Amino acid sequence: MAKISGLGATVTIDNGSGSPETITNDVTEFSMSTPVALQDITGVDKSAHERLCLLADASFSLKGVFNTASNMSHAVFSTVPAGGATRTSKIAPTASSGASPYLTCELLYDDYGITRSASGELTWAVKGNLADGTTPSWS
Repeated sequence: MAKISGLGATVTIDNGSGSPETITNDVTEFSMSTPVALQDITGVDKSAHERLCLLADASFSLKGVFNTASNMSHAVFSTVPAGGATRTSKIAPTASSGASPYLTCELLYDDYGITRSASGELTWAVKGNLADGTTPSWS
């Protein structure tokens, strides 16, 4: 695959009923992380680290513009404060002419933070963490 930009990304998150909603137009910023825990197993006979890979993880951080239109960001995240919400979450980082890679995970969202800035902007931020024990993989 060739080098690509993040222009034309697609963000799809399940709503409270489990239906996928494309909220791309509301999202102004996203990040994805897929770390793996490491165990240091270095013996005293070594001069450099030895490590084993342990549990995989994933998280998405999203920021966006507050939108109360049906099937958009507020409709998707407004049920999160009622005890957290596990949602299928998918990000395709580009709308390239070829097949765009995407990462899909079952994530647990535990906060729906809304901010009103001094200039009057009304924005939101959410973070989802891996919920179901399935190793995240790119498609």
